[in-house]
Order: sequence, then structure tokens, then C-alpha cells
Amino acid sequence: MSDYYEIRHTVGFEETNFVGNVYYVNYLRWQGHCRETFLREVAPDVLAEIMHDDLKLFTLKAECEFFAEITAFDDLSIRMRLDELTQTQIQFVFDYYLLRNDHESLVARGRQRIACMRGPNNETVPARVPAQLRDALAPFNSEQPARRVSANP
Repeated sequence: MSDYYEIRHTVGFEETNFVGNVYYVNYLRWQGHCRETFLREVAPDVLAEIMHDDLKLFTLKAECEFFAEITAFDDLSIRMRLDELTQTQIQFVFDYYLLRNDHESLVARGRQRIACMRGPNNETVPARVPAQLRDALAPFNSEQPARRVSANP
């Protein structure tokens, strides 16, 4: 098992389509929510830099593969792992598990690549991943020994 950061989510009616299964765009929303919760819980100094300084995290690519359908009131575990870390970019993997009757099954897997940028909006340039963010991500590297960290529900 790889290290991961986890959030839990119960699917609501508003996240389903007219057929009754989860509308695909919600998986991408949950990626963003997981990433933001990670920053709030594990890397608050980085979040402060984003909110009050000039650090920007640009999403370069987001994708998701679907293995099974989920519906309203399904309980999910969304697990984020560090896949790649370069000088200026980070790639995450998101595993979506359906939790039912003490059993979990993988229903989707997503990836997201982000770039760290700095500067005013019209003049942003690539920037090194801040040391505080590198440190916060270290426990979630898939090459490290297994350890689970969860957000407080």
C-alpha cells in the first residue's frame, strides 16, 4: 500500500445526472477539494502563500478513468498520492474507493499535474515548488513506507 492523504465524501443527489449515476465532472471537483483540504490540513503555510502572497498553483492537466458507477448516498474515500515531483511541477494520483459494508472497491483513478508559478497575473513565471510544500508532500511519496493520513471529517 502506498502512502496517501484521504478525504471522505458522501455523494449527494446534486452530483448525479438524470440516469442516477455520478456526473463525471464531480470527480475532478473532488480532486480539487482533496488538494485544497490537504493544503489546509497539512501545509497551511503554503496555503497562506497562495492566499496572501504571489504563489499560484496552475492546473496543467486533470484526468480520470472510471471503473464502476457510483450513485447518490454512496460513501467514498478519495485518496491522494504524490506521483512525481520536479523543480516546478507536481503530479498527484487520486484513487476513488467506494466504501460499503466494511469493503472498499476502486471505482476510479485520476491524475492531476500542477505547476508552481509566481508573479503578477499578467507576468507569472514558473517557480520552484516551495520547500514547505516539498516537506508536506514527502510522507505521501509512493516510494516511502506505507502510512495513512486522513482529513478530519
